[in-house]
Amino acid sequence: MKVLILGGDGYLGWPTAMYFSSRGHEVTVVDNYYRKIISEATSSEALLDTPSLPVKAKEYKKISGNIINYIIGDLSEYNFTLRVFKEVIPDTIIHYAEQPSAPYSMRGEKEAIETLNNNLNVTLNCILATNSVVPNAHIIKLGTMGEYGTPNIEIEEGWINIEHKGRSEKFLFPRAAGSLYHTTKVLDTDLLWFYVKTFGLRVTDLMQGPVYGFETDEAMSNEKLYPHFHYDDLFGTVINRFITQAVVGVPLTVYGKGGQTRGYLNIKDTLSCVYLAAKAPANKGELRIFNQFTETFSVNELAEMVREASAEIGINVQIQNLVNPRKEAESHFYKPAHTGLFELGLKPHLLDNKTLIQMIKWISAKVDYIDKQKILPRTAWNKL
Repeated sequence: MKVLILGGDGYLGWPTAMYFSSRGHEVTVVDNYYRKIISEATSSEALLDTPSLPVKAKEYKKISGNIINYIIGDLSEYNFTLRVFKEVIPDTIIHYAEQPSAPYSMRGEKEAIETLNNNLNVTLNCILATNSVVPNAHIIKLGTMGEYGTPNIEIEEGWINIEHKGRSEKFLFPRAAGSLYHTTKVLDTDLLWFYVKTFGLRVTDLMQGPVYGFETDEAMSNEKLYPHFHYDDLFGTVINRFITQAVVGVPLTVYGKGGQTRGYLNIKDTLSCVYLAAKAPANKGELRIFNQFTETFSVNELAEMVREASAEIGINVQIQNLVNPRKEAESHFYKPAHTGLFELGLKPHLLDNKTLIQMIKWISAKVDYIDKQKILPRTAWNKL
């Protein structure tokens, strides 16, 4: 495949590039370092400073012999996006190029405007350039399970059949986003569905849960090729944050009652899911939706798992319940379907003590780089 990865410098973008390249595909990544810029602007830098795309591409070629092409530029500018598509002529487009943080989107008016403009413009530009240059190409867009919210019914895989007054129809499953970021992802799905219906594009929308982990097989233990590992309150996912807190002796910050339940997956499984979707593309005129996670946990369950794993290697961990800075249900029903990717062949890496202990030991070796000031929540939803 000729693979174009939008947002190829990100936490998932760069590992995806190496994953596809290592399997013999021609890969080009595009990024403008937007996430790195806003991380620095908000004192939310990653644990380790990751090198630029040219340096990473050089390091990867050194250990693998493979070339990953890179283009630096702003995909929210349509003329630039169009030039990229005409240069690469991809048959697979993987779209990660969005501001990925719910807390960042809720910090204030500036961040709300940035999030909305960036995420929707990049998605629309991707759609328009695909339709103009490579209308038969397959778009894989990273969505989020957060689009669904926490409804008091089982969550289907993207679609739901509804009977009403003797008639029936198939609809996108109702969305109930809990932040502006998640709202932009809902709008992404609506944009994609409109253009699929209108122009017959082929699209897979992956509703992903929170991801944890940092090491992938393709990095070959070369830390220059590791993704941006965030442990802060804005960009750090909960398991990554909890492990870092455990290492530095900060009580694990459980928001509210801690009953918030979500679907989680290892970063290695994200790569596998995207690859499986690419190898078996959606049909022309199809918006295919997969719920991308491997297992569900409440925040309380995760905190207890991290505490138990830490205790095994002599680290005493406390858990602290904080007033919830977010507006969300803290105890709720949650039962989402997730069969599609397993049917394509996903073999998951499930979360266990061994995995947690490996992560804790790696973070422990980097303890001098951890800034405790980045851990506690700095954004509240009701202060936008």
